[in-house]
Amino acid sequence: MAHFNEFMNQVISRNPGELEFHQAVREFVESVWSIYEKNPRYKEAKILERLVEPERVIIFRVPWVDDRGEVQINRGYRVQFNSAIGPYKGGIRFHPTVTLSVLKFLGFEQTFKNGLTTLPMGGGKGGSDFSTKGKSDNEIMRFCQSFMTEMARHIGPNTDVPAGDIGVGGREIGYMFGQYKRLKNEFTGVFTGKGLTYGGSVIRPEATGFGAVYFVQHMLNEMGKDVEGLTFSVSGFGNVAWGAIAKINELGGKVVTISGPDGYVYDKDGIDGEKVDYLLELRASNNDIVAPYAAEFGAEFIPGKRPWEQPVDVAIPCACENELNLEDAEFLVKNNCMLVAEASNMGCTADAATFLNKHIVFAPGKAVNAGGVAVSGLEMTQNSMRLNWTREEVDEKLKLIMGNIHETCMRYGKRPNKTDYVIGANVGGFIKVTEAVLAQGVI
Repeated sequence: MAHFNEFMNQVISRNPGELEFHQAVREFVESVWSIYEKNPRYKEAKILERLVEPERVIIFRVPWVDDRGEVQINRGYRVQFNSAIGPYKGGIRFHPTVTLSVLKFLGFEQTFKNGLTTLPMGGGKGGSDFSTKGKSDNEIMRFCQSFMTEMARHIGPNTDVPAGDIGVGGREIGYMFGQYKRLKNEFTGVFTGKGLTYGGSVIRPEATGFGAVYFVQHMLNEMGKDVEGLTFSVSGFGNVAWGAIAKINELGGKVVTISGPDGYVYDKDGIDGEKVDYLLELRASNNDIVAPYAAEFGAEFIPGKRPWEQPVDVAIPCACENELNLEDAEFLVKNNCMLVAEASNMGCTADAATFLNKHIVFAPGKAVNAGGVAVSGLEMTQNSMRLNWTREEVDEKLKLIMGNIHETCMRYGKRPNKTDYVIGANVGGFIKVTEAVLAQGVI
């Protein structure tokens, strides 16, 4: 383990202050270290040292003019982490919490997540510390156009294909795609998550949530159980949570929580029917709070707290990184929760993930939430072929991909008494990317 600690010390010294990135690297490298140590090819090629270093980091100024005529300045980023198995692929996030550390951790995770899908996509991530909250459509359009004026130099359908993420939905993607088309004078599949009228794929907004539930369904089947009749706790109320809730309802489960920065809602009757549709209205209102849901449907609102204190069978974090801590994990285990699956990227803190993996069945985000980027990959395919698949066709392909990811986790993570999904996902993604890197030489 001394060599592992030396490796991590080197990563930390080369990337000072980037705590989220340190956490992501540590969690991943711990899982694959024994394989790395036993393989002379990997060590000789310094494969881990290469995998933790982005191929390219682009940081740029984003000036724009607000509705009062005042000049505003934000910072833009694109981290092109690894292109060994395909063009860089990963979302763009607009949120005040965006930093280089956050985007490097997301791009690093994305590399191995994309490897698990078996689709030809590398890993990348981008964004800005800009917030859409409180901005007019015209302000958001001007910002997106300024952001893309610089980004357009660095992306393309065979180079880097961004998508949406927190703060970037259909509206923002439309503005950025339009500016790219204007600058390049070409109509190409350079973005995924586009509107259906201009090359988008059906079920893309729901795909991360749908895929997470399909993965959970496989996990439950391994335990001799099924979604039907179980209670679920979900955090957030955006596209991921919405998709997960819709699919859980379809499969006969009951979701009893959603959450926001203001607290969480507990709805003992279940979030279904018109309540699910209301989540979309709530998100479209550009307001981050969930209290209005409780007022609308007579549910219980618990301010300033997270939903993990409620007793449920399955918990699915769907909001953001490190949203479930050790105290939350202890609550879940104490309340006999049988399974936790991260639909958000690195949704659990390091100590929470370790605790959960020791006491119950736990699966990491790079496996659970791969459905979103999987359907993005399917959107890229449809754009290249100049055709559209039906909802049923896309959904069937998504189910197949999530089933294959689960099989990969089983192959590398199966243990006598349980499946270690953390090791299974990390080792599966690591081997896929590493073999591609080695085949292409020292570049």
